[in-house]
Amino acid sequence: MENKREPGKQPGKDKKPKKKASKLSLFFNNFSSRVTKVTGSVYAFIVAILVIIIWAVSGPLFNYSDTWQLVINTGTTIITFLMVFIIQHSQNKDQIALQLKLDELINSSAGNNKLISVEDLSEEELALMKKFYVRLSGMSDDDKSDIADAEDIEEEDKANSLDDKKNTA
Repeated sequence: MENKREPGKQPGKDKKPKKKASKLSLFFNNFSSRVTKVTGSVYAFIVAILVIIIWAVSGPLFNYSDTWQLVINTGTTIITFLMVFIIQHSQNKDQIALQLKLDELINSSAGNNKLISVEDLSEEELALMKKFYVRLSGMSDDDKSDIADAEDIEEEDKANSLDDKKNTA
């Protein structure tokens, strides 16, 4: 493959360094990493269970009033709302890191470099790629040499569907 590079060599190392992340971005990155680690622990789960137990036990003290119910509803709503953004940020960062690792493996192996950045394809293009690899996995090595890429499978499927229409007519 012509666009191979040495494994482990960082792309863009020879270029001048990119602009540094803003202080706010660094703060949020560190904050979200810490929050997701803490809230994903068994201790956070135990604290959440204890809060619910304390809230439930305190019900008779407050005569199960609207305020008593509002406290837990408001608290959980606010926490859930904020956690959505923190978790999404962490997942985005993890997804990018994972994708870069996979791209590096593909690039350093004898694999098909067309799969690098496959996550940027449309759903239709991904379905076509999946069809290609499913069909490729079921073929012998001799048959694999006849197919160059996913477009060949698409053309073959179109030809087969036209033949089927002619045969049924």
